[in-house]
Amino acid sequence: MTATLHYPKDVAAALKGADTLLLLASKATWESGWAEQLLPEDLSAICTRMRKGAEPGDMGTVVSNAGGPLDRIHVAVLPTATSRHNSASRAESISRAAKGKLKKGTCTVLLALDHDDHVEAAVAAVARTLHIYSRKTGGKKVSCKVNILATHASGAVIPVPSYAQELASMVRRVGELVDMPTAELNTADFVTHAKATVAGLRNVSVKVIVGEALERDGLGGIYGVGKAAVVPPRLLILDYKPAKAKGHVALVGKGVVYDTGGLNIKVGGSMSTMKADMGGAAATLGAFRLLAATGCKKRITALCPLAENAVDAHSYRPDDILLMHSGHTVEINNTDAEGRLLLGDAVSYAARVFKPDCIIDAATLTGAQLVATGHIHAAVVSNREGLEQLAVREGRRTGDLCHPLPFVPEFYKSEFASEVADFRNSVKDRMNAQSSCAAQFVYNHIDDLNVPWLHIDLAGPAHRADRGTGFGVALMAAVAAKADGDILTA
Repeated sequence: MTATLHYPKDVAAALKGADTLLLLASKATWESGWAEQLLPEDLSAICTRMRKGAEPGDMGTVVSNAGGPLDRIHVAVLPTATSRHNSASRAESISRAAKGKLKKGTCTVLLALDHDDHVEAAVAAVARTLHIYSRKTGGKKVSCKVNILATHASGAVIPVPSYAQELASMVRRVGELVDMPTAELNTADFVTHAKATVAGLRNVSVKVIVGEALERDGLGGIYGVGKAAVVPPRLLILDYKPAKAKGHVALVGKGVVYDTGGLNIKVGGSMSTMKADMGGAAATLGAFRLLAATGCKKRITALCPLAENAVDAHSYRPDDILLMHSGHTVEINNTDAEGRLLLGDAVSYAARVFKPDCIIDAATLTGAQLVATGHIHAAVVSNREGLEQLAVREGRRTGDLCHPLPFVPEFYKSEFASEVADFRNSVKDRMNAQSSCAAQFVYNHIDDLNVPWLHIDLAGPAHRADRGTGFGVALMAAVAAKADGDILTA
């Protein structure tokens, strides 16, 4: 399906030519007479009858009706209240209600929101259900025009700002990249797509370090992981420098375009879906584009270490020792703990070469993240309480939910002890806070610099139900834009 998003200014324009109508509102808003104020009498009467007796449950419920003045009408009754670790925008419920409902022709989505500030999360929630990537054959291609209109319970229209529109576009773009198989998205392809994504933006430069040049530049982690692949590893660097920049943030995203596990090969079907192991790099690219395209006042440097963890005579081995950009040596005890090697190099390069005020990294780093915080919340680890709290707040606001894990170097450094190197790349005890330990490994490469750092493990939310979600774009961009002053020192 090819879907295009549109943002009409009023209800009449939104409904014009509509084949499908999806209305989403909390139970309390429905009961306030929202539909009666918003819709023509014939449509409001149908919707009122449809929702009669519908209860939202924990996550919302949808009642569908074929026929009548439109081909199909969907009425979503969402929970009136949300818990404190959820988003007040009800973004997750909106996504669940919209999934599979916007299929062809002109589809109109009417959203009732409690506050203007919810529009960003709500629009992104709809966008993430409109997947771009498909290689299905047979039948004719279906196109879909999606009109999105947000209002208050009173019926007053909430404008969708250009930032939210750009966010929706990037959520879909990042989801597309995550969905692409490695045969179509190797490390070189990722760079090509990245260049196309930022093409035409002002004040943006692109640099790529490829293959053996990585080793010459001290990036032994990235090179070691990717050197066995047919297409060499590389470090993609995007730099946005506005005039008179007010602050500087580095974004870093893990870009393992495929993860076989290396010589410690993944078994038992666990290799499937590893095309999505570049979800952090994709989110970083999307956040960079969002910030640069909407005129962020800060300098934003994005680094995407890209590699395929392949099996070949040149594969890095258990017992090998890699020299990292930080100057630390790492004894390999698990070639399937490769993403942290990419991140360790890239955060060190970001900190030592670019010297930003703050570093934010994102990665599909650990399966243990799903055990710790689940499919919907990312896990965050930070050496600054202010950054951690900012991430949680912005996660609730944007709908990219996250939850903090412990940052306790004195508890976790010993997990990586090595007799022959500065440390190993994987833990001794897999039952000891795996996700925090993985983050600790990354931090080990910048712990001597005391740079404010936030780590986002989005293994669960980046790829759900076999589709990329675009998770991380909104969160990374929001934190980057607001990470200032006391937030970086607290």
